[in-house]
Amino acid sequence: MVDQMKTLDDYKKAYKNSVENPKDFWGKQAENFVWYKKWDNVLDWNFNEPNVKWFEGGKLNITENCLDRHLDSRGDKTALIWVSNELDGEDKKYTYRELHTEVNRFANGLKSKGIKKGDRVVFYMPMVPELMIGMLACARIGAIHSIVFAGFSSQALADRVQDAEAKMIICSDFNNRGAKKIPVKAVVDNAIKMGCTSVETVVVHKNTGAEVEWNENLDIYLHDLTANVDDYCKPEEMDAEDPLFILYTSGSTGKPKGVVHTTGGYMVYTAYTFKNVFQYQEDDIYWCTADIGWITGHSYITYGPLLEGATTMMFEGVPTYPDAGRFWEIVQKYKVNQFYTAPTAIRALMAKGDDFVDKYDLSSLKVLGTVGEPINEEAWIWYFEKVGRRSIPIVDTWWQTETGGIMISPLPLITDMRPTFASYPLPGIQTILVDTEGNTIEENEVEGLLCVKHPWPGILRTTWGDHKRCKQTYFSAFPELYFTGDAARRDEDGRYRIIGRVDDVLNVSGHRIGTAEVENAINETPGVVESAVVGYPHDIKGQGIYAFVITKGKISDEAEFKKLVANTVRTEIGPIAKPDIIQLVSGLPKTRSGKIMRRILRKIATGDMSNLGDISTLLNPEIVEEIKRKAKNK
Repeated sequence: MVDQMKTLDDYKKAYKNSVENPKDFWGKQAENFVWYKKWDNVLDWNFNEPNVKWFEGGKLNITENCLDRHLDSRGDKTALIWVSNELDGEDKKYTYRELHTEVNRFANGLKSKGIKKGDRVVFYMPMVPELMIGMLACARIGAIHSIVFAGFSSQALADRVQDAEAKMIICSDFNNRGAKKIPVKAVVDNAIKMGCTSVETVVVHKNTGAEVEWNENLDIYLHDLTANVDDYCKPEEMDAEDPLFILYTSGSTGKPKGVVHTTGGYMVYTAYTFKNVFQYQEDDIYWCTADIGWITGHSYITYGPLLEGATTMMFEGVPTYPDAGRFWEIVQKYKVNQFYTAPTAIRALMAKGDDFVDKYDLSSLKVLGTVGEPINEEAWIWYFEKVGRRSIPIVDTWWQTETGGIMISPLPLITDMRPTFASYPLPGIQTILVDTEGNTIEENEVEGLLCVKHPWPGILRTTWGDHKRCKQTYFSAFPELYFTGDAARRDEDGRYRIIGRVDDVLNVSGHRIGTAEVENAINETPGVVESAVVGYPHDIKGQGIYAFVITKGKISDEAEFKKLVANTVRTEIGPIAKPDIIQLVSGLPKTRSGKIMRRILRKIATGDMSNLGDISTLLNPEIVEEIKRKAKNK
């Protein structure tokens, strides 16, 4: 087990050591795991190419460390608690021994279909145990898993499958999500028709038993795949720098980026951050409410907890079904100790009233966490007072798909808390603020661009199939720095407050969505000439999507046309990207070189129309007044 800080002095010593002797610090943490061969070098790096290698030459398998090494001491301990979508549904529990068996059987099933080390397997599944089991089965045999959130459209799924050149898709027949039954297999079928020529097999988990279209040449049920296989699969020997998974994240261009995480460093970093940020103890029950389709579910439902021998939970449903007390009913039922969720969920539940919280016994809770976006002060206080009963520490964690694990966070009962501040960098994380010229900002209480000047084990290694894009996106803005894309402010005590994205990426309910991706989808709508998308403050989502749309001529029924635009986005990307506000305009404010002045549109979207700056140099300054006038009438 990795080291656990217990006191403020522990944190200060660990941080100092991690900065002054990073190789010694992380080498010591890595010693806690099973390696078939020890590494030749702890770290070799430069941010110019970029080229980062942790524990190079080390040989291991991450599932050996998640499962096998626990069997003697924790074989009968509950590894996974799965909670059904339905209040009266049948929950499931898996011990470490049972989970080990299921993973091995799934791995042998994959091998029977020709999946081998280096092959890509895409998952498009609900939050069911088979998703966790399947991703671990891939890691067992060295296949690279790429999990796509099962709310994306057929087109978005096809884009990711094609980019990864996946040999297999694993899905369910239908998803249970609240009161809805979502036809997942049908989405996969449509994606296949869009030209996913690399796919040789579609594995279908019979989740609801409902009928689905069947292709005898392509489809196989999961229960048939694993029906006649051995209970043990020898783990594939992996190099520390072999890819573990690809996870696609939206960027400022229309095409999603396939962020690549490798095996050794990611393993060490997720285990270390899990144990310390949540102060996990041996008999605790830990619950992260995220979907495994996002990085949070990878690192803090699956890998981090299992590496540390924890009891981790998966929830199939949504926080408001059958009512807004569902989270708290589960906390009471399973005596949850650590609870990790998104500010979006907190705000949604806060809006439903206190009664749904007050009637449950939440005395088991020891740590509350938030993830996905900065939490506003009102939601933080409600979370602290109503859920935490004014006594439970909140860890407001900041990190990204690209970082692999938590980067900035309070440590419960060790460091202090300040509402809306992610607080202090964790050991190994050398954060700095710079201005737009790349000059380091030494003073506090000044806004700057958040960068990191030294690699940590969980850092992304590349973007799949396009290393130049990795460099351009993260390492080209400022020499020798990883640029997070976020603005931040540091207070006089060294706490960081994350202000938000500075690029054309929105954070909607904790999900990163590229404005270009949404605009491309809107522009597919018949009758649309051009569009511009910006974010605006949203009471529940944090950020909403505001779309300004130019149409071909006058639209007779604007309400119907807006529905058409919204449905096009839903079809092209998925419901999470559907604009909250659509404003039809005759033009967009542009510079004489044709660049859309999004700064002006952002101000209009937020309702701040008093000071739009100098617009006289625009190609069409008169359009601003028209947009302002229509916006006021919305």
